[in-house]
Amino acid sequence: MQTSEALLDAAVCAAVEAGEAIMQVYTSPETDWEVERKADNSPLTLADKKAHAAIVARLSSLDIPLLSEEGAHAAYECRRQWSELWVVDPLDGTKEFLKRNGEFTVNIALVREGAPVLGVIFVPVSRTLYWGVCRSDGSAEACKVDQVQPGLYAYSEIAPQAQSLPLSATGRPYTVVASRSHLSPETADFIEELRTEHPALELRSAGSSLKICLVAEGAADIYPRFAPTMEWDTAAGHAIVRAAGGEVWQVDVDAPLQYNKSELLNPWFIVRGRR
Repeated sequence: MQTSEALLDAAVCAAVEAGEAIMQVYTSPETDWEVERKADNSPLTLADKKAHAAIVARLSSLDIPLLSEEGAHAAYECRRQWSELWVVDPLDGTKEFLKRNGEFTVNIALVREGAPVLGVIFVPVSRTLYWGVCRSDGSAEACKVDQVQPGLYAYSEIAPQAQSLPLSATGRPYTVVASRSHLSPETADFIEELRTEHPALELRSAGSSLKICLVAEGAADIYPRFAPTMEWDTAAGHAIVRAAGGEVWQVDVDAPLQYNKSELLNPWFIVRGRR
């Protein structure tokens, strides 16, 4: 079995390389983005495909099966035999990508026995990198790098620049983060209920897995999601927030989200930080 450092190194390299592949499309106005519609009517672009290819090329040598939003999905009868697997969203926030607001990410997680134990999230436009790892000895590491320098890919090269998460949250009001593109009526009602307990509540909106990252880093206290998501939308962020001392809880069930289920759709959930 590979060490957590070797796995983290591979995931960081894959995320940064995928982010650079995305930016080749994003910053080239003359490029045909090849926007298609998948069976669920969600968009698929050339950038999604290029990011998926970059991740597969980097991770395939590790002999760990990979479940990607943009790849072929093995039947559960096969997947249930996997004690560990990569769960990947090559471009999380394709709608934000198409809006050109920069709020899209590359998500890579390692799931072991249904729990996310390692996660990497890269924000291509700002070159912000988040990672978290929960080791078998009980130790954990959650970090953020504000701007990964071009040409740096390896975890060992990037780690000296990192800040440990969560960052200080002193002096700010109770903060809720919610989806920029998918705020359901149930989520809005939940936020209004929180206002009765926290009258000075501040609401922030963000796209993609950035919402979970804001909780992990201490910029927000809670992220409620009462709307559909898939396992690849949350697995990387879940690993990071866990490593930072928080958790992603199923709504009305006293248990965290689980992964590599027969049904890859997540139940509703609430992300809570350490604070």
